[in-house]
Amino acid sequence: MPTRQESIDFILDHYEHPRHRGALADASLVVRGGNPGCGDVLTFYLRLDAGGRVAAVSFEGEGCTISQAAASVMTEKVLGLSLAELTALPQDPLIEELGRDVVSTRIRCATLAVNILKTAEQQQRTAAARGAAPAPEVS
Repeated sequence: MPTRQESIDFILDHYEHPRHRGALADASLVVRGGNPGCGDVLTFYLRLDAGGRVAAVSFEGEGCTISQAAASVMTEKVLGLSLAELTALPQDPLIEELGRDVVSTRIRCATLAVNILKTAEQQQRTAAARGAAPAPEVS
């Protein structure tokens, strides 16, 4: 179990040096969400391979250090997962990785990214049912 300072350093590293940040021009699916209580907003871009697994992922967003760091962490965790596996992602492993004692008063911020990603499968089904392309072009 990391110390409190190690958890803070981990969060700051992901906030200051986010992984997979920026729009993904050839995304198969775009999922968005936010936390109106504090103003955190995230958009995830997912490119799925022929088997329906996440081949590439990126994010854009604004908000607090914890929400943005958690989004960066999640981009590293979802590569290779199917949409069904995204839907089943639990929150607790992310909370533990970020440091439960550090994020305990900001759980909604810490779990925003995973909660948005959990909606990807349903959003894809909805778009397919409408016969619409699930992702707009991103420039």
